[in-house]
Amino acid sequence: PHLLSRSLSLLARLYEKVPLCFAVIFSSPRCRPSHPTAAKNEQQLTMGRPLKSSSTSSSDRAVVIFSSIVLSLFTLGLVASIWNLPTPKTYRPDLLSFHKSINLGVSGIDDVGDDDDINNSANDLDDELKLLHEEGMTIRDLGNNFGNSNLHAHKEHNTLVPQAKWPISIRDEDGDFEDVVHPGHRAKNHSDVIMAVPKMWIDDPVSIHQNKLMTRELAMKIGSCTVPDASGNFARGDSCPLDERTIYVAIASYRDYQCRDTVTSIFERAKHPDRIRVGVIDQIMDGEDIHCDAPHEPCSENPEQMLCKYKNQLDILQVDPLLAVGPVFARHLGHRLYRGEYYYMQSDAHVTYANNWDVDIISQQEATKNEMAVLSTYLSNVEGALDEKGDSIKKGRPIMCDTGFEEGQHNKHLRHGTQPESAPSITGMPQLHPFWSAGFSFSRGHFVVNVPYDFYQPLIFQGEEISIAVRGFSIGYDFYAPEKSVCFHHYAEGKNSENVAKREKVPKFYDHNRVYAGAGIRSMSRMLAIIHMSPAMDPSKWDHTDEEKYGIGNVEFRSPEHFYEVFGIDVKKKSNEGHLCDFVDTGDMHKLFTQYLRADGMGLDYSKIVYKFIDPRPGETDDDETDDTEE
Repeated sequence: PHLLSRSLSLLARLYEKVPLCFAVIFSSPRCRPSHPTAAKNEQQLTMGRPLKSSSTSSSDRAVVIFSSIVLSLFTLGLVASIWNLPTPKTYRPDLLSFHKSINLGVSGIDDVGDDDDINNSANDLDDELKLLHEEGMTIRDLGNNFGNSNLHAHKEHNTLVPQAKWPISIRDEDGDFEDVVHPGHRAKNHSDVIMAVPKMWIDDPVSIHQNKLMTRELAMKIGSCTVPDASGNFARGDSCPLDERTIYVAIASYRDYQCRDTVTSIFERAKHPDRIRVGVIDQIMDGEDIHCDAPHEPCSENPEQMLCKYKNQLDILQVDPLLAVGPVFARHLGHRLYRGEYYYMQSDAHVTYANNWDVDIISQQEATKNEMAVLSTYLSNVEGALDEKGDSIKKGRPIMCDTGFEEGQHNKHLRHGTQPESAPSITGMPQLHPFWSAGFSFSRGHFVVNVPYDFYQPLIFQGEEISIAVRGFSIGYDFYAPEKSVCFHHYAEGKNSENVAKREKVPKFYDHNRVYAGAGIRSMSRMLAIIHMSPAMDPSKWDHTDEEKYGIGNVEFRSPEHFYEVFGIDVKKKSNEGHLCDFVDTGDMHKLFTQYLRADGMGLDYSKIVYKFIDPRPGETDDDETDDTEE
């Protein structure tokens, strides 16, 4: 005990003698202190008793040897413990304010992805699955990385609609964000990269649609008005005047120099800009890219600029571009900025709007008399679409009806092609069509709540649109092409060579795909499985995390299978009936289907729609068709 007591008391002192002269311990009377302080302290009291003065005593040598052994064992144990620690998580809980924005910076990602072999990335998923199966596991067993598919099995969904407010901003919620694991790094099983992001306005979509058709009464509780009623309630339903109904515009931008001009156009060309709020996911490199909320001149010099005048109605969520994993993730973040506005609009970051666009698009949406209407289409080129005053001079409009299967991410999915653009066959209201476009979408705000972008689909680009369309259809939504375009797209084509050259130089999110190589395969498998487009897929081969939250609805006669049957899509053979535009663009679909709009306006009743599209001109190719574009 005496030896152990002295050894413990000297243990701390030995750290001051590093480096220890281990060889001297066994050949010399003492190991000299490594610095003067230690030498001075050598004669100090230890455990309340003076050290013996004899440096050659066998007792002191035994103490030093024993203490060295204890220290060595302790150090060895410490090293072994650190070596066996689980992969550390890299947190980024702090939010860095930038102007009016919240900055989601990059954190701990410099050293991830270095071992990815791009040439073999296509086989990543199969190799990992093979290893799992050899161990008697499936993707469902991967815990944090792939979640638990049964978490929702007995989950109760209590409807709770937050109180509507106006004006509103996520800046008021700084410090009340939630931490999420970046989906790209998660899919690659990298060290966790934590992002602090705004919470969803309603986190559980099933609490709203309840896996059945949402009631009109509940729909009227979602949507703010700029002016409250006598009791102070901003959610006034359809009693809210059209000019007082709020609009939330979501924009996902990746290093796009035209983003600020798009936002400027939104406010400048609106008839009632005070009822508009814009949320931008600005994926930019500080010091290299133009911020979406940066005016062309300082606000102190020109305060009438739209980005200055309406700065309180602009929320920017800035994300480091190294965290960009495609439009689905960025638009998911955009959905997180929604705060109960009456209408929801999704726009690309390089779009110019026409005068009075807000009044025009609301008028068109209300003309459908369909609470579940979603106006969406590919946008026409901006060249020749607007006059000098900003009024639209376009006579035609695009409609979505041309689609086909293509190979990608190790599977086949539907991808929409170039859509016909002509004078509308149906006038006085938007025209019904089967598909949805990510570049432009306008609907009631509850569309965001019921059909949120899937958080677990990094690196999905093609396939995004059919996923939202099928999910939306299964929850009760119907898609229409606007009769008149209210905005126009800046494509990297046309007569303006300067603009074309600048657009071609805009960076793309897949420029750094090496970090996330192979993650898109998992995402595509999940996407196709959720919308039942790959019925032969083994359920153990895709990620079921939050499957119900980001999945399909259960409205009668609106299953994915019914959607595919009605529009001539064979998901088993991966083929589709040709010339669907003969049914859609002519207005035949609109005339046949819209007569079954429910009496309460809650969508079309597909239990009464008995139709299966069959190619009216089999054997003919698109090359045989007459060009159906506007003159």
